Amino acid sequence: MRFYTVPSAKEARRSVVWAIWIIGLFYLFSLVLGYGAAALVNGGPERIAAAPGEENSAAPLLAYELGGTLLLGFISAVAFATILAVVAGLTITASASFAHDVYANVIKHGQLDPDGEVRVARITACVIGALAILGGIFALGQNIAFLVALAFAVAASANLPTILYSLFWKRFNTTGVLCSMYGGLSICILLIIFSPAVSGSDDAMFAGFDIAVFPLQNPGIISIPASFLLGYLGTIFSKDPGDEAKYAEMEVRALTGAGSEKAVTH
Repeated sequence: MRFYTVPSAKEARRSVVWAIWIIGLFYLFSLVLGYGAAALVNGGPERIAAAPGEENSAAPLLAYELGGTLLLGFISAVAFATILAVVAGLTITASASFAHDVYANVIKHGQLDPDGEVRVARITACVIGALAILGGIFALGQNIAFLVALAFAVAASANLPTILYSLFWKRFNTTGVLCSMYGGLSICILLIIFSPAVSGSDDAMFAGFDIAVFPLQNPGIISIPASFLLGYLGTIFSKDPGDEAKYAEMEVRALTGAGSEKAVTH
């Protein structure tokens, strides 16, 4: 279950460059919105902090300040549509990946018909939706930007070292991948659990008790380097020498697109 949206390797690289610029500029604009709201909203940061949603109300209040109810309504509609699109996209991607990559190929060893994959994907979508709702309840009132930063830290801790090592280190092997991904993910989640974001502060998810032994709210500065270190140590101490021929083949395929599938019109 893969979604091919470009006809060639050249167009794929071009789309990646465009995506990087668009996403990078989007997150830079979020800084501009924050400082702009603090400067332009009548009442300043105090009014934003006193509004329902607190920091999360900065953008709607700025829209209301600049364009009145018309711009506020437009921004609200865009935000609602964006939320629906993101939730739908993540649910489809997660359920399809679990059904095809994990359940069909790992658990069932490829012995699963397409109808079975669809059935598993539907069940997975329901489970993911329920877990997301529970997570949203526990995170009610949290700063959205902070939660996004936590998600980035988790994703980077699990994936970034593996991606970079795979691209630039010929000796990187399966043991290094497993140590990096599972180790980095576990460290990041544990540090989040024992951080002030979960307990021990007034704005924590569980303010009623205190198990915060890790002082930082975002663990990325610790978990990401730890993931790099675990990937390196797992590779160095593994008996698997790696496959340099496979690495060279992957490098050629990545740079030239040789052997890639052709675009299909559906």
